[in-house]
Amino acid sequence: MTTTGNERAEGLPVGMPVELDPETVIRPDGTVFGGSPARLFRLNPAGQEAFSQLRSGVVRTPAAAALARRFSDAGLVHPGRQGLPEDDEGRPSRHGVVTVVVPVRDRAAELDRCLTGLTPAGQRSVAEVVVVDDASLDPAQVAAVAARHGARLVARGVNGGPGPARNLALRSVTTPLVAFLDSDCLPPPGWIDDLVGHFDDPLLAAVAPRIVAGGTDTGTFAGRFSQARPVLDLGGLPARVAPLSRVSYLPTAALILRRRALGDLSGPAGFDEDLRYGEDVDLVWRLLRAGWRVRYDPTVEIGHEEPAGWPALLRRRFAYGTSAALLEERHPGKVAPLVLVAAPASTVAALLARRPLLAAATFAAGYADARAALRKAGAQGDDLLRPLAIGVRETFFGTGRWTSQFALPLALAAAAVPGRRRPGRALAVLALLTASPLREWLRVRPGIDPVRWSAAVLMDDAAYGAGVWAGGLRARSLRAVRPSWKWRLLGSVTKNP
Repeated sequence: MTTTGNERAEGLPVGMPVELDPETVIRPDGTVFGGSPARLFRLNPAGQEAFSQLRSGVVRTPAAAALARRFSDAGLVHPGRQGLPEDDEGRPSRHGVVTVVVPVRDRAAELDRCLTGLTPAGQRSVAEVVVVDDASLDPAQVAAVAARHGARLVARGVNGGPGPARNLALRSVTTPLVAFLDSDCLPPPGWIDDLVGHFDDPLLAAVAPRIVAGGTDTGTFAGRFSQARPVLDLGGLPARVAPLSRVSYLPTAALILRRRALGDLSGPAGFDEDLRYGEDVDLVWRLLRAGWRVRYDPTVEIGHEEPAGWPALLRRRFAYGTSAALLEERHPGKVAPLVLVAAPASTVAALLARRPLLAAATFAAGYADARAALRKAGAQGDDLLRPLAIGVRETFFGTGRWTSQFALPLALAAAAVPGRRRPGRALAVLALLTASPLREWLRVRPGIDPVRWSAAVLMDDAAYGAGVWAGGLRARSLRAVRPSWKWRLLGSVTKNP
C-alpha cells in the first residue's frame, strides 16, 4: 500500500519563505478573500496570529505552517524557494541531485543549443544529462551532439513520441529529482539550481518555470505572432497547479519532478504512452490525485523556440487540441473549457442582448445571494461589488474565448442572418470575438496592429478548437467542448478551526 502525500506531512516546513498571492484581498473585517477558485476565509484569533506571520514572509511556528499549507492549497499563499545551502566542505548540499532528460528526434542543431545551457558550471545540482534519441532519421548527428556535450545517449528503435522516450530514461535514473527538458528549449544558466529549493516542501512532486519565446525573430508575421504569444506561456503569476484553477496544468517542455512521487501514481508509473499529446497534463493530474502538490514558478524563465510559419503553428495547436477528449475520459470534469457561474453569466447574457435593466437585476440578485451567504457564515456582507464585477468581466472574456475556439462558424453565421435585429447580433458577436484578443494586445503590445493581431488570435484559437472537436468526435464524446456550471461565485466560505 502506498502512502499518499497527504499522509506524509501536514504543514509547510517551518522556516520556509512564503508570499501572498497578488490577487489575495484582506477585507476590513479580517476575512481573507482570493484563491482559485475564489474563496473567503474567516480566521479565528489564532488563525489571525498565524496569518500575520505569513504576511511577514516566513513560516515561523507549527500553527503558521498548518495555515500556510491550507492557504497554499487554496492559492492564496505561495511557498518560496531556498537557495543552494553549502555543506561542511563549502559545496552546495544539493549538488548532483538532478538528472536531466532530453527527448529528441533529429533536430541536432536545436539539441546542440539546448545542451549548451546545461553545462555543469551553470547547473551545480545536475548529476547527469541523458539524451533519448526517439528513432531519429539521422541518429549519428544526434549521437555526435550528445557526445560533444558529455551527455549519455539512450536510443529507441521505434518512434513513439516524448512520453515513451522519457519513460525509457526514467528506468535508469537514480537521482531523487529528474528534470525533463525539450530539445527546442533554451535553458539559462542556473535554472535548475533556482528551482530545486522548492523541494524543501516534502509534499511537492513537481515544479516548472515559465516558458517564454526564445530563438531568433524571423521577421515574418507568423514568427512575430508566435514570439509574442508563446503557446506554453502560463503567465507571470505564481500558482499551485490544479484543474479548473488559474494554472490547471504544466507542460513538460521544462519541468522538475520528484522521482519518488511516481510510485504513488494510479495507472502507469510515468507518462501514459497511449497519449501522443497531453501526456504531461495527465501526469500532473495523476500526481495531484495521489495527494502530491505541483507548483508553477514564473520567476524562473526558459526560452522555447516557436514556429516561424502558419502551417507549423496551426498544426501544433490542432494537435494539442486532439488530446482534450482523451484527458476528459481519464479525468472526468477536469477539462471544462469554460466555467459559467449563474449570476455573472446571466448578467453577460443580458448585456449582449442589450437589456440593461435585466442585466442590473441579475447583478443585484447575485449580490444579494452572495451577501446572504456571507452573513450566514458570520462574515460581513459588504465590499462585494468588486469581486462580482470581476466575475462579470471574466465571464464575458471567457465566453468570447470559448466562442472563438468552439463556435466561431456558428457565431459568424448568427451575425450574418438577415433581419431587423441583425445589427445588434453582429455587434454582440463582434464584441465577444474581439474583446479577449484586444485585451491581450493591450497587455502584450506585440508590434502588430490590433486588427491583424485579433485575426491571428482567432485563427490560432479556431485551430485548437478544431483539434478538440476532432478528438471528441474520434472518442465519441463532446464533454471536452461543453462548459461547466456553478450556482455561486464564491467557491466556499471557510472558517478557520
